[in-house]
Order: sequence, then structure tokens, then C-alpha cells
Amino acid sequence: MTPAIDVQGLQVSYGPHAVLSGLDLTVAPGEVYALLGPNGAGKTTAISVLTTLLTPTAGTVRVAGFDVATQQVEVRRRIALTGQSAAVDDMLTAVENLVMLGRLSGLGTRRARERATELLERFSLTDAASRRVKTFSGGMRRRLDLALSFVVVPEVLFLDEPTTGVDPRSRLDLWEVIRTLADAGTTVFLTTQYLEEADLLADRVAILDGGRIVETGTPAQLKSLVGSDTLVLHGDDGEQSAEIPTDGTIAGLRAALDAIEDPGAVASVSLRRPTLDDVFLSLTSTGGPARPLAHKEIA
Repeated sequence: MTPAIDVQGLQVSYGPHAVLSGLDLTVAPGEVYALLGPNGAGKTTAISVLTTLLTPTAGTVRVAGFDVATQQVEVRRRIALTGQSAAVDDMLTAVENLVMLGRLSGLGTRRARERATELLERFSLTDAASRRVKTFSGGMRRRLDLALSFVVVPEVLFLDEPTTGVDPRSRLDLWEVIRTLADAGTTVFLTTQYLEEADLLADRVAILDGGRIVETGTPAQLKSLVGSDTLVLHGDDGEQSAEIPTDGTIAGLRAALDAIEDPGAVASVSLRRPTLDDVFLSLTSTGGPARPLAHKEIA
């Protein structure tokens, strides 16, 4: 099966400054793939190359089976991009934005209007169809921006920090929409500042640091790198008094509880599980000295 995205040895440099210095990654069709990294790590640069907006210095990049450097038109026909700010016309209504893009994408007038109606319903914007976009909330603008990406359904959808600046309720709504689109077969390539977002949405997560991917795996695989579950004991004052490692199973929890030396001194217990935040801090220079790992795929 041809990968939806295949990147080998990608390099992007500006003079002596290397932003990406040997990026390798492969994304399967229908997969949700999240790219995480500190600010300035090169996430947006990578998306710019993958969407033909930036020419790489070196390396081979293919999207939907086509080379981004030599087959740009073919790539662009098969992708959609939602960036960090909504690419909508504030002076037009929601339906006017969708119909306009439909016409520009080659749809006839009737089909463009039908598609606009379908998308307004799908993205819960029907009630706001005739409102000018300048009156929209941040979450509504992001939903409309995502709807615009699907006027013509892409094979690969690129989302560059799609929920930045939206409220928690709208973020949850967008997560549901993105998961639904992926379940329908669209490949999703996601960058995000919200590690919870990657944990909930992504089939696989890659950690980018120093211009290279230092680790790739499912969220569960990555979290297993930084330790096991821990039973945390708290005293009457609510302060943590001890920790007992456990594997998180029922048997493991029972064994951890049985290992408490003085149960009478324990007022409450809680279970702490590794998070992608822990992974991020352990693998990137943001959290201290970066671990000197070569990129590998966790089996």
C-alpha cells in the first residue's frame, strides 16, 4: 500500500541555520499522525514542505504518492490545509465563503450550494449560515475553516495547530469532527501545542526536536517509555506521603495497596499515570538536556 505521506531525509536550511536536518516519517492512509515539538522545532516548516508551500533544501517528500517538489499540482489536488489562523473572509457569510470556494474548486453553482448546505450541517453551523463571519466566535471560525477544507474531500488533511485560541468547549467539538473525518478514511497530519489533543486523536505521535524526530509510537507506547503507573498515598493534610509503582492492573493495584506499611496513616490514595507531557519533557530540550536518541519506531 502506498503511504499517504512518505518523507526521507528532509532538510530545510536558511543559510547556515538548519531548521530540519534529516526528517524521516511515514504515514499510512487513514491514519491520524501527530507531530509534537517545542516552539521553533520546525513543525510548521515541515507542514509547509508537505503542502508544497516551501521547497526543501534536500530529501524526498511524497504526499498521496506524488513528489512535492516536481508534482505540486497533483499534490495540491489531493490535500487540504487548515493553519493556525482561520482562512475565511470576514465580510462574507458562512454560506458565501463555502459557495465561493466550491465555485473556485470547479463545482457548478447548484452543486456548490448543495455542498455548502451539507458542510454547514456537518460542522454545526446551519443556524449561522447567513451571518457574516466577522460576528463568529473563535470556535465557529475554526469550524468554518475546517469545513472549507472539505468542500472537495481531500485524501490528506493537514492541521497546523487547529484549536489554538479556541475555548475548551469548541476544542472538544473540533476533536469530535476531526475524529469523524479520520474514521471516514481521510488521512490527518496534525501539529498541536495541546498534548492532550494528540493523546486523544492520534494513532501515532512523533516527537520532533533539534530538526529530527527522536521517537515515534502510539500514545500508549510513548508513555510507557517514561515509567509505570504509580499509586500515590496522601496523609490527613492532603500532602503526598509516599509512592508505590504499579502496572495499573487490578492485581497490581491490590498488590500496591497490600504493600502499604501503615494503612492508618493514609487518608486517601490516587493513581498517577504517565502522560504525553512527561514524554515531551523527557525527550526534548525544553525539559532539560535532550536524550541523545536516534529516531526509532517503537514496535
